[in-house]
Amino acid sequence: MLGFVIGRLLQALVVMLAISALVFVGVYAVGNPIDVLIGPDVTQEIRAQTIARYGLDQPLWQQYLVFLGRLVRGDLGHSFVFNMPVLDLVLSRLPATLELTLVAVLGATLLGVPIGMLAGYRPEHPLSRLAMGVSVLGFSVPTFWIGLVLILVFAVWLGVLPAGGRGPTVEVLGVQWSVLTAEGWKHLLLPALNLALFKMAMMMRLARAGTREVMLGDAVRFARATGQSEFTILRQHVLRLIAIPIVTVFGLELGATLAFAVVTETIFSWPGVGKLIIDSIQSLDRPVMVGYLMLVALLFTAINLAVDLVYALLDPRLRTRLA
Repeated sequence: MLGFVIGRLLQALVVMLAISALVFVGVYAVGNPIDVLIGPDVTQEIRAQTIARYGLDQPLWQQYLVFLGRLVRGDLGHSFVFNMPVLDLVLSRLPATLELTLVAVLGATLLGVPIGMLAGYRPEHPLSRLAMGVSVLGFSVPTFWIGLVLILVFAVWLGVLPAGGRGPTVEVLGVQWSVLTAEGWKHLLLPALNLALFKMAMMMRLARAGTREVMLGDAVRFARATGQSEFTILRQHVLRLIAIPIVTVFGLELGATLAFAVVTETIFSWPGVGKLIIDSIQSLDRPVMVGYLMLVALLFTAINLAVDLVYALLDPRLRTRLA
């Protein structure tokens, strides 16, 4: 098991090194950031001084080594627009995205998996057909359109929920959280629901397909032969057998939602990382874009490693193989 963890960590380092090169070439080596830092009417002397200050007069390979050295030290650069370290800027916005993502993905999983299991257990029941029809809508309807409809219905017509913003927060361990206040939940519900609909549809269909397959297997037949109740069979046998693909999708969706909740955060004016990257792209704030991409890459590699470790906890055969 220890060898497996070390091997995955080495793979993660190789992946991060490759991504750092791609990010550097795609963001830093294309175009001229000096055009963003200074105006077109400055003198050539000031322009040369600015180029030297940011090391843009060095060869490209040397600029990459400097960039890589800063990454190793945790230095993601300094924002051109906000005039503060990129790491501090991203970390100040991360709690908002994190709580929105956790509420959306956890809610989608806790609702979607039981509904999907029931739909697979009784596929001909009218409620099962209704659930699958709703899941088709969750896959088909664009996220931005759902967000606009939610705002129109609950904020404009009914006036029961706010249309945007994060609302009041409570500081815990130096981090601001809106999930700890009633008013914060009002601001959180609509964007979380907007994010959760697609995830819930995916979980429902995955759980339904897995349940239908497992219910026809020998494990369920033996469990019924021993006199176990249907609820016990679903909870102890079916859920355990379909847990690995659910964990896989949960991990991937958690990382993808953390990284790319851009549309939802923009529609609902949610002050998270997604809205930050949109603002940075519009203002050509390159250090923020680079820092965001590198943190996203680190996030995905960490989640993939965590998912692999959860596999070993769920399946004893994997623990034996990895030992």
